[in-house]
Amino acid sequence: MRRIAIPALVAVPLLLAASGAAAAPTRDDAPRAVRAVAETPSLYDDKAGGDADADDPAIWVHPTDRAGSLVIATAKNGGLRVYDLAARERQAIATPPAPGPDDESGRFNNVDLVAGFRLGGQRVDLAVVTDRGRDQLRFYRIDPATRLLTDVTAPGVPFAFSRDQGEVDEQRTAYGLGTYVDPAGAAYAVVSRRSTPEVGVFRLVERAGRITYRPVDRLTLPSAFTLPDGTAWSPCTDPGDGPQVEGTVVDPDTGVVHLAQEKVGLWRTRLAGGRFAGTPKLVERVREYGVPAAFDPAEDDCVTDYPADPGFGGRIAQDVEGLTIYRTGRLTGTLVVSAQGDDTFHTYDRRTGRPTGRFAVVDGAVDGSQECDGAAVTATPLPGFPGGLLVVHDGRNTPDTPGGDGEARPDTDFKFVDAGFLGGR
Repeated sequence: MRRIAIPALVAVPLLLAASGAAAAPTRDDAPRAVRAVAETPSLYDDKAGGDADADDPAIWVHPTDRAGSLVIATAKNGGLRVYDLAARERQAIATPPAPGPDDESGRFNNVDLVAGFRLGGQRVDLAVVTDRGRDQLRFYRIDPATRLLTDVTAPGVPFAFSRDQGEVDEQRTAYGLGTYVDPAGAAYAVVSRRSTPEVGVFRLVERAGRITYRPVDRLTLPSAFTLPDGTAWSPCTDPGDGPQVEGTVVDPDTGVVHLAQEKVGLWRTRLAGGRFAGTPKLVERVREYGVPAAFDPAEDDCVTDYPADPGFGGRIAQDVEGLTIYRTGRLTGTLVVSAQGDDTFHTYDRRTGRPTGRFAVVDGAVDGSQECDGAAVTATPLPGFPGGLLVVHDGRNTPDTPGGDGEARPDTDFKFVDAGFLGGR
């Protein structure tokens, strides 16, 4: 397996279709307000709720009956949840148990889809999941007749990044995910590694009627940067960690890979023959890029010195998180990027990378989206969503539900939005 490392201290060019880097949005640069029409049932990250915590969705469009389409979403320790277009839960899939009494159990982080994978002599659609608890990929066959998922993961699939179980338990494990099927029909998963700037490519392969994978390539993004004024800067992380990537999407037509390095910005590279091709380019920075910050043990968090901002930041309020493509044609459409820091989403022309606007999912028939992690979109018209469907994570679902102690339970879910506004509809 090949490994690529970008030098740790680099003067990274910012590539934008517009001339120069734009200033961060001001208060009068209001995002467009859009509203959800439905939301999934609450997931509660407490013992009574099975420690379920919504994170990342994917949209499966039924091949013959669009009304039978599904939203498949991760709930971390709560496993996978499957919803219909009315946002009703149809299926819940548990995570695998821990291999030993002192080991981590399964924890499903991100999900993406592979269409037409050859399995057992048939073409099937798959949901692919990063299990960050076990440092593995898992695979679920989607049955169009029953609209249910079945585990087709091969026994004994390898660790994605770790050398042994002890390293798995340190939890620098499979995290973000984007799938890709190349022109020859080979299926790949682009997977980031938690708490590091590493990203790997894995090829999906059949083994005795089940699915496993093998590593093909690995890339390490920078952890330190030279700013335009010649000074050095590194994004603040927890001690011992690196600036991780989570949001990942691969353009199905071009093989262009978009990577969201949470406290740095949006990177673009591409796949060719299942390998990373060329040097990744930083195409958008977070607003906090270049701002001094340091980890404060008393606060157990990074403290940012905003008055010392040198002015090299971009549009997105960190963390930059979910990535998804509203695909309107072979080369047309919109890249949607969630900005967790200010509860907004930024949009970019899919082909040129030119910024085209930003929006927020605000309160309406249901509450809006805050602290969004994952997002998924399709431009295919679906019942109730004539402009296509946008599904976004809501990290702070309301109204509050009190627990037994009278305090609000940790509550997350997913919002369903008609996506027509992304195409001007």
